Amino acid sequence: MVDGGFDPLHDGHIDYFEAAKGLGSPVLCNVSSDEYVATKHPPLLPDERRVRVIDAIRYVDYVHLSHTSTAEVLEKLAPRAYVKGADWEGRLPPEEVRLCEALGVEIVFLDTVRDSSTRLLDAYAARIDT
Repeated sequence: MVDGGFDPLHDGHIDYFEAAKGLGSPVLCNVSSDEYVATKHPPLLPDERRVRVIDAIRYVDYVHLSHTSTAEVLEKLAPRAYVKGADWEGRLPPEEVRLCEALGVEIVFLDTVRDSSTRLLDAYAARIDT
């Protein structure tokens, strides 16, 4: 299982999906809702449209729009692996780490971080402000 807001979606996300697919299992993408994305920035693309776009990516087998916490999704689905970018190493919420340990879900960090949605948005805002 991969997860995130994916707003805006960028080529680093594609690398992330491709590397997750390379782990050998079907890839479930848990997409954060607009409510979650709004805690970081106003959503650029509504969640239902983000789900549709991600569903069209060949490395992703299943897409789930989440209106709950990632921990709740992990608990209900108990995927073989919970896959995150290397930038999350040491920063995952403790509840998710404990839950993965209890359920036997392997946490895998992929070194596919090329960019971040937040950095892209900050760079765009800086261009507009100048």
